[in-house]
Amino acid sequence: MADPTDQHLPGRPAVRPVRGRSRLLWGAAILILGGAGLGAWHYATGTQAAAQPIIMAPPPVTVSAPLLRDLAGWTRFTGQFSAVDQVELRAQVSGYLTEIHFTDGQIVHKGDLLFVIDPRPYEIQLQQANAQYQTALASLDLTNQQLKRAAELQRRDFESRDVLDQRVQAQRSAQAAVEQATAAIHSAQLNLEFSHVTAPFGGRIGAHQISVGNLVQGGPGATSSTLLATIVSLDPIHLDFDMSESDYLAWRRYQEAAQANGAIDPTVEASLSDERGWARRGKLDFVDNQLDRSSGTIHARASLANPDLLIAPGQFASLRLPTTATRSVFLVPDAAVITDQSNKLVMTVAPDGTVVPKPIQVGPLNDGLRVVTAGLTQADRVVINGLVRARPGGKVTPQAGTIALAASDTSPTRTE
Repeated sequence: MADPTDQHLPGRPAVRPVRGRSRLLWGAAILILGGAGLGAWHYATGTQAAAQPIIMAPPPVTVSAPLLRDLAGWTRFTGQFSAVDQVELRAQVSGYLTEIHFTDGQIVHKGDLLFVIDPRPYEIQLQQANAQYQTALASLDLTNQQLKRAAELQRRDFESRDVLDQRVQAQRSAQAAVEQATAAIHSAQLNLEFSHVTAPFGGRIGAHQISVGNLVQGGPGATSSTLLATIVSLDPIHLDFDMSESDYLAWRRYQEAAQANGAIDPTVEASLSDERGWARRGKLDFVDNQLDRSSGTIHARASLANPDLLIAPGQFASLRLPTTATRSVFLVPDAAVITDQSNKLVMTVAPDGTVVPKPIQVGPLNDGLRVVTAGLTQADRVVINGLVRARPGGKVTPQAGTIALAASDTSPTRTE
């Protein structure tokens, strides 16, 4: 029986089976089945790989033995510089200011001429004093001659005793007049000298407080003396500071112990606000004789050299004093010290790589390194870098490091 599809219907084209489409359908089915098998194989192999554990190496940390140093104990203070010598230049005679011989703020030396007050009135006074002196000398010479003649006549009984006494009194008055004239000369010379104001010592002069042409007041007859300028010395320079009672006691006991050993050390070390380390040296030259009742502190002072004149009075600086004898201590970076409530700890690494926390007792800082007074040995390996990866009881990979003092430290054998 013939397939109806093979029959030709009137008005419609004949339909023939499409064999190419069937082949495409079979190919697609084969690809789908192959992809599914490949995915199943990848899934199976991936599951097996995930099931296998991945071994990770312990995290690395940097370790080092603590730095052993022989250090002396120092106490740190804040001080302020002041001039050893300071003077206000004031007029000692009255008159018009005629000359100024310096630039504001310059360095002056002892004896340098700074101001000139009109000297002409005092030159005239000196001339008058000299004239009075000559007059007094002439009177004294006359009275000496008269006294000599009166004494000769009285010895021969040609002159009464009263006349001789009068000649003696006149001679003494003339002598007093000479001395008065001499004092007037000295006074005039001194006033003339005061009209030329010079530097009493070397240092830095401030700004002039009065200009040329102004009338200045000074001397015994003036109600007040006119301020001309100020001068401060710079080399050496004082560094003033205050010690608390406890710091003072520690320093005194250290001095007593050092005196018993015959080795008193008055050295202080100072550092300016922009300096690192303790490059400047000085000597403690004054400690007050009593504590201030209101503040409980005692005033002290050190003297420092200032050859480059870098330091000016009024500047602040840090300084430190020796308060304990030299002792051996360990130093570790301050960042390696952990605070656990009131305890201090460092992380150490055992030979098997286990992190072991160690309680320590700490002292002050020494240029970025913390002094450890107890709790460590030279054999300990302290974690100095990678502290966040060091868990107590955990494993780490130690890498060797070094603890060193800062390059700017000029006194590595001391600490505060």
